[in-house]
Amino acid sequence: MSRPTSPGPAEPFTPLHFQLVLLRRMADHNPELVETARADLGVSVADMREANRRWQAMLHARGGRSAVSRYRSILGTPERKLLRKIGDLECEALLWPVPLWPDLRFEVLLSPTGAVWNEWLIRTPGTPAPPLRTLADLTPWSCTVDEAARAFSPARPLEGSAPTRWGLEFTAPDDVSGTPRQVRAEFTWGLLQRWQEV
Repeated sequence: MSRPTSPGPAEPFTPLHFQLVLLRRMADHNPELVETARADLGVSVADMREANRRWQAMLHARGGRSAVSRYRSILGTPERKLLRKIGDLECEALLWPVPLWPDLRFEVLLSPTGAVWNEWLIRTPGTPAPPLRTLADLTPWSCTVDEAARAFSPARPLEGSAPTRWGLEFTAPDDVSGTPRQVRAEFTWGLLQRWQEV
């Protein structure tokens, strides 16, 4: 893959740059994984910083486009559109592929009025979830919020430290003795970053 240059003000913000935005938030917890992914994409640290700067500018631009319109302009036509039931409400989910994580999709969940309710990575529908049995299986980037919540039910949602972060508190057996441990797991853009015992 040819190395992209940092986009100028009039240049399009591409799916590659969006992946750099996802990585920038994950670098706080897993810099080594992000460094490897960045190298695989053939981009520099400066490219990642510039992509994040432009993303933030788009988010905070006065009179800017709506969130769903922004995603469509960057990621193109959604690969899939699904209907999801949340309580009594029927919501539309838009899914786009993310080349860095072939088994995942970036999901934007829309309210019945078209407002964006959630934006995160999910397992591609129809793709088996990873086996999550003990704490040893909870490695960085191994699972999504929903997968961890199902595997170690009941899980209690926790407020994240930033809009793109989520937390879960649950009990899972350790891999040595099988002793149940209460842990808090942290996710960025829906993908597991780390956990710690409570």
